[in-house]
Amino acid sequence: MIEVNKEGILLTKTNLEFENDGVLNPAVIREGDSVHMFYRAVRKGNYSSIGYCRFDGPLALAERLDNPCMVSEFDYESKGVEDARIVKIDDLYYMTYTAYDGVNAQGALALSRDLQHFEKQGLIVPPISYIEFLYLLEDAERVNKKYYRNHKFYYREVYTEKKILLWDKDVFFFPRRINGKLYFLHHIRPGIQIAAVNELKDLTKEFWRKYCTNLKKHIVMDPVYKHELAYIGGGCPPIETEQGWLLIYHGVEKTSRGYIYSACAALLDLNGPSIEIARLPFPLFLPETDWELNGTVNNVVFPSGTALFGDTLYMYYGAADEQIACASLSLSALINELLLYTSPNAK
Repeated sequence: MIEVNKEGILLTKTNLEFENDGVLNPAVIREGDSVHMFYRAVRKGNYSSIGYCRFDGPLALAERLDNPCMVSEFDYESKGVEDARIVKIDDLYYMTYTAYDGVNAQGALALSRDLQHFEKQGLIVPPISYIEFLYLLEDAERVNKKYYRNHKFYYREVYTEKKILLWDKDVFFFPRRINGKLYFLHHIRPGIQIAAVNELKDLTKEFWRKYCTNLKKHIVMDPVYKHELAYIGGGCPPIETEQGWLLIYHGVEKTSRGYIYSACAALLDLNGPSIEIARLPFPLFLPETDWELNGTVNNVVFPSGTALFGDTLYMYYGAADEQIACASLSLSALINELLLYTSPNAK
């Protein structure tokens, strides 16, 4: 087993209006000895914006803004911008986030050259309804039955008069081009999928229609083990190692106590990241402390960003959807453990 150290709570809500109900699920990127954090800030009434803070090293808070650095501007994000992730590709920072309009939750993108000014690029996930998604799947090779069984989730009574689009969240890019292409992971329940394009402009509706009719070949991972059997979704942007892309993701198990969110780990092929090399058959870490077990949403650890200092990997996560905490481990030990559980699909 891997030794995981819980470093404790790093950030809590304040009396400032934009973050007076919770802070969670941060995007994280290391530059020099600084760790920049773009976190989801929730004000009372469940409206989210993105706050910013900076750490000296992995854990020492050095700066925190009194105002959000990103807020809602467009109809598709009218009720909040949520759960950002960030990577740097060449000289551009790619910040993905979930745009929420009160009904639909979909992945969006903003670009920056300086981590201060972000230019929104709009939604980058399938611009289709859940019903159209099911229609496209009729012509596709059969996939996990849970892709076809989300009617209760989408068609709740409160939404009957609303346009219900396919929910596609947990979007984040790989931190470099692979074989000349931009790759990103995204999450249509119950699994994790991958997409690749030459340029962002290629993400057209026609691209996504063809993609959905070939969905099976784009699924990187579906739930396998007990701790992730309800569904899995993306966590932290992939980390490049000699053995493959390390993916820290989240798994969800349905229990008598409700849903339990855990942090999980897998390895993807360096040159063909749609191929799973290895996956831990147990959670990397689970909700254990009071501040992980009890909060806005109980029993949640939700990893969304990492920073590597030497061989120590720091994993930043939302705790019970209310606070931001950190856990750490040895990167080399994690890779060695993962390689004990090689996937049949590995080359």
